[in-house]
Amino acid sequence: MSLDNSLNATDDLSTDGISTHLTFCRFCHASCPIEVDLQGGQAVAIRGVPEDPIFAGYTCIKGRQIPEQMTHPQRLLKSLRRRPDGTFEELSSSEAMDEIATQLRRIIDTYGPRSVASYTGTGGYQNSLAVPAARAFHQGFDSPSFYTSVTIDQPAKSTAPFRVGIWEAGYQDFSNADVLLAIGYNPMVSSFSPVGGLQGTNPYVVLREAKNRGMKLIVIDPRRTEFATQADIHLAPKPGEDPTLMAGILKVVIDEGLFDHEFCDLWVSDLAQLADAVSTFTLDYVSTRCDVPADDIVAAARMFATAQRGTSGTGTGPSMAPHSSLTEHLSIALNTICGRVNREGDSLESGYFLYPETPRRAQVHAARTPATGAPSRMRNLRGIRGEMLTTTLAEEILTPGEGQVRALIVSGGNPVVAWPDQELTVAAMKDLELLVVVDHRMSATAEFADYVIAPTLSLERADVPHLMDRWFRAPYTNYTDAITERAGDVLNEWEVFWELSKRLGYPLPFPGGDAPMDERPSDDAMIDLAYAGSRMPMDEVRANRRVVHPDKAMIVSAADPTCTAKFTVAPDDIVAELGEVQLEGDSAVALGVDPSLYPFRLVSRRLKHVLNSYGSSLSVLGAKGTSNSAYMNPQDMLDHQLVEGDLIEIFSPRASVHGLVEAAPDVRRGVISMAHSWGGSSLTDEKVRDIGSPTSRLVSVDKGYDRINGMVVQSAIPVRIARAEHINH
Repeated sequence: MSLDNSLNATDDLSTDGISTHLTFCRFCHASCPIEVDLQGGQAVAIRGVPEDPIFAGYTCIKGRQIPEQMTHPQRLLKSLRRRPDGTFEELSSSEAMDEIATQLRRIIDTYGPRSVASYTGTGGYQNSLAVPAARAFHQGFDSPSFYTSVTIDQPAKSTAPFRVGIWEAGYQDFSNADVLLAIGYNPMVSSFSPVGGLQGTNPYVVLREAKNRGMKLIVIDPRRTEFATQADIHLAPKPGEDPTLMAGILKVVIDEGLFDHEFCDLWVSDLAQLADAVSTFTLDYVSTRCDVPADDIVAAARMFATAQRGTSGTGTGPSMAPHSSLTEHLSIALNTICGRVNREGDSLESGYFLYPETPRRAQVHAARTPATGAPSRMRNLRGIRGEMLTTTLAEEILTPGEGQVRALIVSGGNPVVAWPDQELTVAAMKDLELLVVVDHRMSATAEFADYVIAPTLSLERADVPHLMDRWFRAPYTNYTDAITERAGDVLNEWEVFWELSKRLGYPLPFPGGDAPMDERPSDDAMIDLAYAGSRMPMDEVRANRRVVHPDKAMIVSAADPTCTAKFTVAPDDIVAELGEVQLEGDSAVALGVDPSLYPFRLVSRRLKHVLNSYGSSLSVLGAKGTSNSAYMNPQDMLDHQLVEGDLIEIFSPRASVHGLVEAAPDVRRGVISMAHSWGGSSLTDEKVRDIGSPTSRLVSVDKGYDRINGMVVQSAIPVRIARAEHINH
């Protein structure tokens, strides 16, 4: 398939009372182009766009359910206000904004700007204006209390590169890779990959084409996932032992001299220190501790290091496991010492059209402290890249004193089932003086809200594929207008923050200037403000929908001859943490847990038919499952006299959850695999067969957390199990 093709077809084709419109899906972040049939103003069918130059007609099962999502009987079409008796009543969005602004004014005047927080969840990230508007809202009245789901998922992606040093031109891309080392991610299900290429755009076909041209695939995962079935080498370590395994792979590469000597001489300052730090991770030790054959470890190290191009990358699994920043660091270090960077003259895969034009030189920016934001009141942590750490937010709400959070606006998120330590989170939701939830459904979090604001859904708003812009496997642009009228008294997420700022008398600053407050701007006008100064002007983006721009590919330029910065692959704190891993002997010890008392490890997973906590209420998706089953190896089930459909109680030192047992031969023994962000607000799982249970209840925010970014362990959790004979329903 040529990437030089483009599709700039008419966006409205009408026949027999059905009009067909071209847009892109926003059920998840992948931004798949879709054709939407409208009849009587409502979506009735969705298809992929076969002519699209990079998606080639691909869509997933979730996106094809958007017609039902838009008209679902449980969709909120008006805002809600909690009555004194705890029930909800409808009110206009204007009334809701008036009342919320009045309460915010009282809270700010009483406690100060920091007392007002917002949290944007994964759902908010599917709207190109939700995050920029929330950030601008806080900037407008100088409140640092801006939180997002980034810091409960993969914050090491934001912090680890700064500890190593950043190669301005980035690491190598997928499209011409000879090898790919995938640590704990499954793009066949999640549509996510730490490298471009497999990021949502027809991943099955793209992977097959890559393997046909000779690319080798190495997968590290305790499950034989859909991705792992395609691997040339699959390493299935005990969960939580990713840093041990990566240290062992690095030792093989260094000991056998397989690293890029010339590159390291020029650009790496402390290779000898890294070699010393991993020297104790001998092959026998790593093989035994990880329960991975030694020959496979050596084969993987050699396959990766002897290739000409290709990168290592981590996903949600290791990013939520013990020592997550260390694992991310070791992955980056492997890429670095093997010289897997874009060199002068290389063409970057993605276009970065929605980012400001910046140099892409073949040189290093020196390592620096990654956490330089406002100080948290918890555990000596600090904010990262303009946002605070969500893993501390429940405590920021519950802990009295200066800076205590008293009001929270939740946009496109479900903290009650997504934040770590569910019991603490529920207590925090109850403790707030004001909780506002922007959601199209009554989520577990909305149950605790003072106000629930009904938002627009994707077909009712203009958007730009802001997340995928840096991940597309070609310099590709797209844009969409709203293609249906709003179904009720609903607000785009940005309008919530605009309405509140207007009433409070605060500016709403964006890169393109303050949002006008004299009259309500359009979605397009706000997108112009949010993405002002982008590499491609928004008018040009709008004029080039579903287009690949080979002539606008970014080309890596030569290094500044005065550049003397080098990578730091073995900073003191990383060396110390490697020593801690060695002393622990088992990842459970990082959490202060005796592994003999909690012999199983619960690992996180993705499910194809849902996006975290959303999707199972739709008929086609719900038919595929409404509970996040506890997937177990059949032999473990036999040993515990369990059969499919049995209920088990899963205990950690913090709490317990219930799970519906399902056999999974692809899960290694001693592992329970469950999806994150399921269940409801109850702490006793009465509806586990209907809505699942939240694995986040099993963890504590102050045990085994990352000292830089506060990441809480939410995968490779040490647990034990017992049969649950019955549960009150």
